[in-house]
Amino acid sequence: MRKGEPHAEAHAVAAAGPLAAGGTAVVTLEPCNHIGVTPACRQLLLGAGIVRVVIALRDPTSRGDGGIAVLRAAGVDVEVGVLAEEARLVLGPWLVATERGRPWVTWHYGLADREASPAASVDDLRRAADVVVSPDGAVEEGVPGGHGPDRLHYRRGVRSGAGVDVLEELFLGGCRRVLVLGDTVFVRDLLSAGAIDEVAIDVPHPTTTSTRCSSDQATLPSGFVITVVRPGKDGVRLVGRPAATPPG
Repeated sequence: MRKGEPHAEAHAVAAAGPLAAGGTAVVTLEPCNHIGVTPACRQLLLGAGIVRVVIALRDPTSRGDGGIAVLRAAGVDVEVGVLAEEARLVLGPWLVATERGRPWVTWHYGLADREASPAASVDDLRRAADVVVSPDGAVEEGVPGGHGPDRLHYRRGVRSGAGVDVLEELFLGGCRRVLVLGDTVFVRDLLSAGAIDEVAIDVPHPTTTSTRCSSDQATLPSGFVITVVRPGKDGVRLVGRPAATPPG
């Protein structure tokens, strides 16, 4: 599902066809209650004859009374908060970005030289990002064509010193997750402003003297703590977040 295209509820109802009538819909996020680029999901569920909806999290962008209220008013049995913490593991960055009005920023670099690692090694991070800022300041979509037509707007390059202003502009353009690569002046601007939410560091296996890392190199930025250590083919990835960051 690309941003700006039919939501998961629409795909589920279409796949179920007439079997949806009298059924239960299990959703991660509250069905939307507004008509925009796509129809309101709560109306799709009502039109399909769904009689019960199980929801993990309320939608902070819900407009009016919200999809939950409308569904209940129509006689649908609605249960909220099911596996909410598990859902936050998936939606946490999006929720944080939406609630504060600034994208969630992940900074990635390779520990050996504090430069961006080869593109293939950050494919997983790119897939989760709306846009990627390269060490030379170029900005591109995380997954080319990953958003619907005219759903994402951003300038093609950033300059040093722009920092939070760039993030605010990206948010207004529809970006909720930003991946920044390498150790650059732009990154330092973001660090100084407290605008880095997550650090992903690729640590190579110490097979040669050139890749052997000293303890001071392995130190995360001040105020960050390691939250995940993930083994890989060529080494490990350390993921760190500010000590006060809630899970998500």
